[in-house]
Amino acid sequence: MKTFDDLYAELVRKTAHGDPDSGTVRLLAQGVHAVGKKVVEEAAESWMAAEHEGPDRTAEEISQ
Repeated sequence: MKTFDDLYAELVRKTAHGDPDSGTVRLLAQGVHAVGKKVVEEAAESWMAAEHEGPDRTAEEISQ
């Protein structure tokens, strides 16, 4: 399992090199509005899972 620090280091490396296979790199290239929309989308999915789908689905959604 990756730690937060591991994930952060991976994302820094991918963005520094412009990894074309990285969804994060593509999203960042679209700008702050696209990033904000993605954050809101993921937050809503996590909330809906917590509200309606139970702990296992919530954990899965939050971990993505």
